[in-house]
Amino acid sequence: MYNGRSMSDQVIRVAHSPDPDDAFMFYALANGKIDTSDLDFSHTLQDIETLNRKAFEGFYEVTAISFHAYAYVADRYALMPAGASIGNRYGPLIVAAEPFDLRDLKNKIIAVPGTMTTAFLVLRMIEPEVRYQVVPFDGILEEVTARRVDAGLIIHEGQLTYGAGGLHKIIDLGEWWYQQTQLPLPLGGNGIRKDLGREASQRISQLIRQSIEYGLAHRDEALRYALQYARGMDTSLADRFVGMYVNEFTLDYGPRGRAGLQALYDWSHRKGLIPHTVPLDFL
Repeated sequence: MYNGRSMSDQVIRVAHSPDPDDAFMFYALANGKIDTSDLDFSHTLQDIETLNRKAFEGFYEVTAISFHAYAYVADRYALMPAGASIGNRYGPLIVAAEPFDLRDLKNKIIAVPGTMTTAFLVLRMIEPEVRYQVVPFDGILEEVTARRVDAGLIIHEGQLTYGAGGLHKIIDLGEWWYQQTQLPLPLGGNGIRKDLGREASQRISQLIRQSIEYGLAHRDEALRYALQYARGMDTSLADRFVGMYVNEFTLDYGPRGRAGLQALYDWSHRKGLIPHTVPLDFL
């Protein structure tokens, strides 16, 4: 339920990951490039698994959230139409120091960036009994390279940089998902707390869409800002990564994006990986 709580004199806390694609999306909003009128925003950057856990508390008014985690907080947060990260035939990777057959996955220990990430949910679709260790997302490549784990589940920029360390791709989860469904793989989106009220929520959602549109229209400017979160990527690689996850689905999921998300929830529920079906609640 939405209520009509006034937004006057309230700072809207916006939380997202410290990654170039999220930084690109929120650049205009965080740097006064668009008119927010009487709404004030503060920005918090934390890794996605921390944000997923905070969403269980309803801590932030607006938060990036993995779609896996959203299944458990859909009563508290609505999804914004803009801001989703959706991979069209690509997505998180499983990488290893030595190649191995996917059928051996159940015998491997996989470093994962968090159990509430969508990447972990899809991994369990492939191998429900997977053995894993939770490792901060930016430490997984090091764990795999040092062979302290057998393989790693890579999200964010590691999807483009893993080869520099001599690692091997075992499977692309986004490609696997497409082969199963012929749909893109929705990974995460922006949630907004329902107690803000529908009118305020729609205003905030429109401002975030404007921020994304500004970044796309001023790509070089927004990319320079995003580079500070690129963790070793040069401009060309960061631009490629931003292009992967700030695309036509980011401005609006569209029919295929929404169908992909519903399929993710329906399949997960059938496999017993989430406890209930999830009705999609968009602003």
